[in-house]
Amino acid sequence: MSVHHFPRMDHTPQKISFYKEEYTMFLEKISQFILEEMPKAEYSSLFNDFVESEFFVIDGDSLLITCLCEKSLNLGQSLHFFYLVERYLVDLMSKGGQFAIVFFKDAEYAYISFPELLPLRSALILHLQRNTTIDVQTEFSGCLSPEWEYFLEERYPYFLIVSDEGLNDVQTYLFNFLIMHSWGMKVNVVLSSGQESDILRLYAYLLPSKHKNQIFFKMNEKKIEDAYKTLIKQLENDRVLKLAPLFKGFSSTDMMKEACKSMSLLKQLWPLGSDIRCVFCVTSCSLSLSMYHRFLENSKKTASGQVNHNYLALQEVEDLCRMHCLSVAFLLHLPLSQRARARFVTSHWIKDIQTFFKMKKWCDHFILSNINTFENLDLTHLSDLNDEPLLKNIAFYYENEYVQGLRLNLGSVIMKDYEHVWNTVSNLVTEFLVGKPLPLRTTKLNFLKKNPSPIKESSMEEMPNLGFIPVSCKLVDEFVGDILKDLPFLKRDDPTVASLVKQKEFDELVHWHSHRPLSDEYDQTKSHFDEQSRDPRALRSIQKFHVFQRFYGNSLESVSSKVIVTQTIKPKKTLSGPKSKKTHETKAEIITRENKKRLFAKEEQKEEQKWNSLSSSIEQEMQENLTSGIKNLEDFLKSCKSNSVKFKVEMVGLNACLKAWKEHCRGEGKISKDLSIAVEVMKRIHSLMDKYPELLQEADHQFIAKCLKYLGFDELASSLHPTQISGDEIKEKKKNKYSVDIGPVQFQLQFMGHYLIRDERKDPDPRILDFIPDTWQRELLDVVDNNESAVIVAPTSSGKTYASYYCMEKVLKESNEGVVVYVAPTKALVNQVAATVENRFAKNLPSGEALCGVFIRDYRHDALNCQVLITVPACLEILLIAPHRQKWVKKIRYVIFDEVHCLGGEIGAEVWEHLLVMIRCPFLALSATISNPEHLTEWLQSVKRYWKQMDNVIGKSTASKRKNSHKDSLQIKQSYKVRLVLYGERYNDLEKHICSVKDDDVCFDHFHPCAALTAEHIETYGFPSDLSLSPRESLQLYDTMVQAWKTWPRAQELCPEKYIHFKNKIVIKKLDARKYEESLKAELTNWIKNGNIEEAKMVLYDLSSGITDSTDITEQMFPLLVEKLRKLGKLPALFFIFNLKDVEKRAHSVSNFLKEKQESKRPPKADKEAHVMANKLRKVKKSMEKERIIDEKSQKKARKMDQSLIHEAEHNDLQKTLEKNLEIPKDCTYANQKAVDAETLQIVFDRVKFQRKGEELKTLAERGIGYHHSCLSAKEKQLVEVLFRKGFIRVVTATGTLALGINMPCKSVVFAQNSVYLDALNYRQMSGRAGRRGQDLLGDVYFFNIPLPKIEKLIKSNVPELRGQFPVSITLILRLMLLAAKGDDPEDAQAKVLSVLKHSLMTFKQPRVMEMLKLYFMFSLQFLVKEGYLDQEGNPMGFAGLVSHLYYHEPSNLVFVSFLVRGLFHNLCQPTRKGSKHFSQDVMEKLMLVLAHLFGRKYIPAKFLHAAVKFHQSKVFLDDLPKDFDDALHEHNMNVTQDFASFLLIVSRLADMSQEYELPLSNIKFTGKECKDSQLVARLMNHKEGRKAISPFVCLSGITDVDLFQPQTVINHVVLRTIGINGNQAPLLWSQRFDNKGRRMPLNAYALDFYKHGSLKGLVQDNRIHEGEAYTLLKDFALTIKSISVSLRELCENEDDNVVLAFEQLSTTFFEKFNKI
Repeated sequence: MSVHHFPRMDHTPQKISFYKEEYTMFLEKISQFILEEMPKAEYSSLFNDFVESEFFVIDGDSLLITCLCEKSLNLGQSLHFFYLVERYLVDLMSKGGQFAIVFFKDAEYAYISFPELLPLRSALILHLQRNTTIDVQTEFSGCLSPEWEYFLEERYPYFLIVSDEGLNDVQTYLFNFLIMHSWGMKVNVVLSSGQESDILRLYAYLLPSKHKNQIFFKMNEKKIEDAYKTLIKQLENDRVLKLAPLFKGFSSTDMMKEACKSMSLLKQLWPLGSDIRCVFCVTSCSLSLSMYHRFLENSKKTASGQVNHNYLALQEVEDLCRMHCLSVAFLLHLPLSQRARARFVTSHWIKDIQTFFKMKKWCDHFILSNINTFENLDLTHLSDLNDEPLLKNIAFYYENEYVQGLRLNLGSVIMKDYEHVWNTVSNLVTEFLVGKPLPLRTTKLNFLKKNPSPIKESSMEEMPNLGFIPVSCKLVDEFVGDILKDLPFLKRDDPTVASLVKQKEFDELVHWHSHRPLSDEYDQTKSHFDEQSRDPRALRSIQKFHVFQRFYGNSLESVSSKVIVTQTIKPKKTLSGPKSKKTHETKAEIITRENKKRLFAKEEQKEEQKWNSLSSSIEQEMQENLTSGIKNLEDFLKSCKSNSVKFKVEMVGLNACLKAWKEHCRGEGKISKDLSIAVEVMKRIHSLMDKYPELLQEADHQFIAKCLKYLGFDELASSLHPTQISGDEIKEKKKNKYSVDIGPVQFQLQFMGHYLIRDERKDPDPRILDFIPDTWQRELLDVVDNNESAVIVAPTSSGKTYASYYCMEKVLKESNEGVVVYVAPTKALVNQVAATVENRFAKNLPSGEALCGVFIRDYRHDALNCQVLITVPACLEILLIAPHRQKWVKKIRYVIFDEVHCLGGEIGAEVWEHLLVMIRCPFLALSATISNPEHLTEWLQSVKRYWKQMDNVIGKSTASKRKNSHKDSLQIKQSYKVRLVLYGERYNDLEKHICSVKDDDVCFDHFHPCAALTAEHIETYGFPSDLSLSPRESLQLYDTMVQAWKTWPRAQELCPEKYIHFKNKIVIKKLDARKYEESLKAELTNWIKNGNIEEAKMVLYDLSSGITDSTDITEQMFPLLVEKLRKLGKLPALFFIFNLKDVEKRAHSVSNFLKEKQESKRPPKADKEAHVMANKLRKVKKSMEKERIIDEKSQKKARKMDQSLIHEAEHNDLQKTLEKNLEIPKDCTYANQKAVDAETLQIVFDRVKFQRKGEELKTLAERGIGYHHSCLSAKEKQLVEVLFRKGFIRVVTATGTLALGINMPCKSVVFAQNSVYLDALNYRQMSGRAGRRGQDLLGDVYFFNIPLPKIEKLIKSNVPELRGQFPVSITLILRLMLLAAKGDDPEDAQAKVLSVLKHSLMTFKQPRVMEMLKLYFMFSLQFLVKEGYLDQEGNPMGFAGLVSHLYYHEPSNLVFVSFLVRGLFHNLCQPTRKGSKHFSQDVMEKLMLVLAHLFGRKYIPAKFLHAAVKFHQSKVFLDDLPKDFDDALHEHNMNVTQDFASFLLIVSRLADMSQEYELPLSNIKFTGKECKDSQLVARLMNHKEGRKAISPFVCLSGITDVDLFQPQTVINHVVLRTIGINGNQAPLLWSQRFDNKGRRMPLNAYALDFYKHGSLKGLVQDNRIHEGEAYTLLKDFALTIKSISVSLRELCENEDDNVVLAFEQLSTTFFEKFNKI
């Protein structure tokens, strides 16, 4: 039982009267601080693409009140409440979330004013603990307790989900404490309100733990603690005051004892235990009756014998309890299917009943708090303890129907249980005699208030006819033909169908040609330059662009030589590998071979001469400085091609290294040996033994053996040259002097790990001239040669991209018509690939044709007249779907998808799907991170099978047409095979380090990857597939295993010196080390599985001990970190930071650090001297300029020649002195001045001269620093990329934009900021940048200020699987129908459309989901037909073109066209005077207001709406729509709501009802046989209609199908959950949005505010948007207005149409303001 529905957010009860006013003020200060952060919250996906590493915490009380505030819930219906909680939690889990729920003990105090919620809270905690597997934490007293702090440090959640507002002020304060403490502990906060869910993701407001927040907490920690204690103390007193009137003389402790006593008595009566519902009902009723009896006795005493009529009599309360016991008997026997049909009584309880209800709820709470004292208790149905709507139903029957003579039996089973329960209550109440079970009502009082319509109607009369509008066309029949016979269709005379004929159109639109084909986004995208122009300036601009592209491309590749591709005739047969040698050579071939031989001999002679001239200087340098000498030696080896010369050089190097080692051991080495010299000796031996075995002579073997002997590797020496053993060249004493003192294998693993030789093929492949490809790379070449498709999964920088360029070359060679499309996920990557292609290839093409083109939303060039198009997914989709582009589409020979794992991404993922299923040619899909590539390949293979079938059909039907036409793409024989190519080996080892602070200095601790694991993790999941160890880490693992288990039986076998793959090997290779690593991992796994888990735990513990957590580091230490990396030679480095503002801030902090360092070094008078010199220089320049002018006028040159020469010499001298004065010292810059010449530097700097951040980036670059994020322009990004790759910039701070394929390899990667965006995917993508192939054999990854638990999660988490998105939207379906109807080639167009509809990843092998998708397709058609965009034959009509053109903005595009058709824009856009073409500021602002509502929607958390914050320039909150627009929008929404509700009713047949009758998480079933023998049940549960699409749990609160037709019903919370439909799929756009607490969420007025004041700073200051984000939002908005403006002009033939003119004026004005930023 419960009181009536409490107010959603109640601020009146439970006000706090603190002992000190200062605490109240301080609480308000905290509230204000949090409120200020609200608008800065990022609204983003909580679960990014890869979620296994993400552990988070949910505050239990926030979860409770969020679900309580659900609009559909009746508060007294506990089962519905539990369903909502479980549905939310299951949604989180299905999206990969891993979480714990915490209920703080102190949080209970917040419910003192809401006693009805106390038992609900207790039951929820018990239910989650006992009936689910969820980790529920209840042991913490409060959020400031040390135990909670320890929990956060130990488990380190990604974020904490908490509410920003409670049911009253007290709860809000408690939530505020939790938010502040979380920030203080560096844990991010996610608001429970305003969340939205789709199929794969949950979107919410994220409030990150910023440095400012952490400082606030630290500075006020004592105050926060005192305020918290004061609040809790006050609440304890409040509870005493609340309980006193009800339980006079009984404290809460006494009540606990009373509850315990009731439980004990019941245990004696029911020793075998029982169902929780019975136990709870009996103890609750008995304790409440006893207490109420005592309460009435006390009331009589205080009232001096007068009876207080505000209270129920004891007998009346007994009646109430009897009905409650009957309702519990119902719960025990009625299945949910029957209960869901209950009629719903809307009457409220009378006021006099409230006192008893409050008392009973307190008793309920005390009983549930002691429930653990009752053994043998079945707690399964904790979720179903209370059904107030059912109680009301029973009460209504007895008060209205029973008294009027309707006598209905209870049924034998229900009667038996009811009597049993009531009799037990009678036995437990000892204070007075309780009445008998029957009659149920002994008093006449009506407990329910009188109500004119007490029963909620759910009749079907209000509902429209269910059925689809008939649409018949070939495409529809092909796709949904199999289900059409089972669907309801409306008849021709149905009003809905009949009204379609009468399409109303606003009068002003008569001049509009809505059917006219619009220019698409391709046409409207700005072209870099006019490709057809012959204007010399335009041609110069084109030339300049291509020169820079080649320069940019040259910076991307170590090979600067350009591959010249000439047109060749395509051979008849495509060979898939190297040509087999012919048995007989022709004369020409013999001559060619001999010529090559002579040429090679000549080259060899040249190289020998070169070495002879250099050898003495290199030998001399090696003697003086071994390190630099060896570097010069290795540089020569890289440039040399002759093996015989290389061999000589290596032998000289070995000799020099041995001499250096001997000298070292005789000198400094006596105290401590520098093993790096010994490493150099072994490196040379490795090289000689592996690369030149055929050139080694006996003497060479002897010398190498001698070297090995010197190092103390006797066994190896003897295995190489046995005679060496008997020689006395090295005596025992000497041997000890020179020995490295460890075994050869351990030495190589420990000190030479990254130098170990990789297993690379030595046989060249004639197809590749630049390098010798590996086996897996050759497989890729075979794929391309055979016109096959492939999914390629290989680590970053492993060389998988090479196949792309081979593919391009192949197509370029074939013809001048074929096109390769390269699809990259980001604009930055597009620019990079385009530059690489321009640098790599050149080709003579016919006039007007280009080799490489680009198409992105910002600009395009040569897109449709090129052979290699580089684009992003959305732009390729535009071309593929555009009906009039199909001729070009047929020219596509290959599509390359880079970073194809974006298929599982957050934004635009479905577009990747569309492309993969629409293309008819082969493809290459590349990625470094996919965990289920087999599933992906299988799906893509099914798509290719479809295309094989369709190509055959189309081929036959069009064979006759093609007899005389030229060949198109389909005639090039393609294979329909999709290969999966997997390669898991990284070229470079990656080692991880954790940064810590010791003595105010940054230090690095090596982090062993196994330290991230636990024995339980290995037992459950095994070792993560991509967790690899460097050789020294494998050795460390072995040593730790030996220490942990002294009697380990396999210790000898796995000892490195004895290991089978190492034994007697002079050259240990990388592959050998990898085998050793796998053996150790397998052995450790066996320990865990075979009973030695404790030893395994010891190993993992020892590996992790000694690591200092880095969380004590502050942001101010960032420059010290960079400086330390410089000293250790670990630059260039990328520093990943996830907050835009911080990316820039940290880069500047490093620059300032260097400036301060320089200032401290400058002599005191240096600045003054520089100032004086600058003044002198200026005067000299003036004098020189004057003289020049005089000379020019007088024409007398000789007279002042001497004077001008003096001035010039003085000028040059001053210039040099000033430059020297201002020169940056080498240790005050990270720039490598030698890397780039001054001219190149100037070219790069000149390109950003007029860019927004150009000057700033230039200043930073001069010190070798840069930053990189998505809000920079392409030119700005290119500056950083080019100079970083060239080696000039060596420090770059960046966001995740660099993670997606950008070619910026470095020596080190530093994760310098914790964030929810630092997840498994980003970690792998970003860390993969460390280690430059060809430059670094080892990459280093550093964790700076990242908590240790987070690091462990990142390292051990597997990459989760790619899952399909919801593949279609209404606009996409309209675009597909346009393609099918108007495509150049109808059959081809239809095949493409069907491929998109039939082959989504979401529906692959999921027939039920496929059927749901077909029904959604039918709903979309119905909507499009009703709105007048399609006719009943599926042909586009009306403004279909305009709607599809604005596809990016659904559902705003649909609403916009609806406003246009209704004439609302024509009514609004009235010029200043008749005949004028100018519109007033007022009209423009109103138009901006409407467009901001449609295309500039950015919500602010609801709580900020009522914040007392002063704004300076902006209004911040967007005003409501003008009334006429608002009314039209409401009508649109109601039409959509009605259609979508009808669709849900039809689709409900797909639900799995067996699952619908069980709770989603605990899987507790509420099924069983329906009760047939009870007349009362039949009477109360007789409403069968209106429950088709609503979850039966939700029906318990009186929600029916009729409610689906009401505005703003949260569909996701009420419909059957197994139909797989999300409410977001309805094209609704509510003018006002409310969060799940019922509060209005305001829209940010950033677009309108900017239009008014034109200030970017105003948006940053008032609207709380980061500058970079604001710039991007405004740019998108400006492009949208421009696109609409252009489209309207094309559609309207009347040049003076007011709407067109108004949009053009607005677009022009907005762009003018935007361009001034």
